[in-house]
Amino acid sequence: MLEQNIPIDINTNKLLDWLISRRIVSSEWQKSVLPVREKINAAIQDMPQHPEIAQLLSGAYINYFHCVRIVEILRETEADTKNVFGRYGSQRMKDWQEVVRLYEKENLFLAEAAHLLISNVKYEIPSLKKQIAKCHQNKQECEKRATDYAKNENSARNELNTMYKQLGLSGSNVKRELVERVAQLPARYSQLAKHVATLQSALNYYGSFSQYVFGHETAVLPLLKYISERGNTTTYEWLFGEKPLSVEEPPPPTFEDENQVKDEEIDWGDIDNNVSYDIDYGITLEESGIEVDNEESVGVASGKNALTVLDNPDTREQFINQLLELESFLKIRLLEMQGESDLLVTSQLSETTQGVTAMLDCLQLTTQMILDPANQHLHNIKHSPRYVDSLTTNVEHKQGLVEKMVASQKAVREQAQEASQEARQLQDKLKLVIDKTKLLQSQIEQEISKKYKNRPVNLMGGISAI
Repeated sequence: MLEQNIPIDINTNKLLDWLISRRIVSSEWQKSVLPVREKINAAIQDMPQHPEIAQLLSGAYINYFHCVRIVEILRETEADTKNVFGRYGSQRMKDWQEVVRLYEKENLFLAEAAHLLISNVKYEIPSLKKQIAKCHQNKQECEKRATDYAKNENSARNELNTMYKQLGLSGSNVKRELVERVAQLPARYSQLAKHVATLQSALNYYGSFSQYVFGHETAVLPLLKYISERGNTTTYEWLFGEKPLSVEEPPPPTFEDENQVKDEEIDWGDIDNNVSYDIDYGITLEESGIEVDNEESVGVASGKNALTVLDNPDTREQFINQLLELESFLKIRLLEMQGESDLLVTSQLSETTQGVTAMLDCLQLTTQMILDPANQHLHNIKHSPRYVDSLTTNVEHKQGLVEKMVASQKAVREQAQEASQEARQLQDKLKLVIDKTKLLQSQIEQEISKKYKNRPVNLMGGISAI
């Protein structure tokens, strides 16, 4: 094989060392390149209008090969300054020819080109790839966070809608709506009292069973039995056995509304706190035989005694406990009746398994009504100003959480779009750098080949390995 056909293989990372070791370039080339860069910076300040020159100078690092191309273009644009001796009178041409001459001295351009090639291969291109990968990672993380925020938003919104549904709120002014809803309590209690009346058979069954077990008549579930017969009366009537001559219900608690400038009265129902209901039942306290506490005015229901038994926190708790007691009894009886050891009791009592099951279903419906979250919330609101503040805070917290999740989704989606856009820009930049690096590698191979009788030169591990 002829020597000129033997290829020269050079490792790209060691290209500069290879050039220095073969004395093609000086080991102190960096000192010599500084004056050249200064001349280039001065020369580009005065350039003719030409599209290719503008493209060459557009943000790229101007190397020797760019300067050679600029000189070729100036031969066309500055042709009218050429004299009879073939020299150019244009200062532009003189400046760029001087730059090319300095570059070619001691092959300075090869050293700079090799340095630029190594920098692109080892640092610039890998750095761009890492930035692109980081952008893709950020995009994926933002999309994942947006999904998580959407789930949290749906969860919070569902909880908020459940609270709205339970409390009958629209969400515009939570505290005021809650306070206004308290006026529904009398109607709710009236409906509940009507349903309690359907428990007569269950109460009678419990009483009959107790009489059978104890051998004598026993008063069981007195409050529950009272409401089933008399309805939701005042606590006074429950305690003393007769209707009060007048009712002085405690004034409703005061609720401050930060969002309302004008003071508005809250409708608590048909109760007028300033009016006494003088009802003459044709009896006297002496005839009734009821002893009234000295602190309680004769025939006047005031304080907690003016509240209805379902509204009074004390009697309300008794009512719930007696409901649960009756429910426990019916459940146990149902289990006993389904066994074989209850034949004697069953023969004494006329109720069947189906009848007890029907009683239990009716009772559980009543229990659900009194323990309904809306009823409990409204009851607590009426009797505790702090509770309405706490409930309002809870609802507003859910509202704020929903708004926060919506805003967070918007923010991370914008970040994902920005990351995607940045990745596209970096991808375009990477493609441009790779193309220019490939061109630079080819130009270096050609220049080295010229110095070795046009032998083929291969830069190994260069841009092709990336």
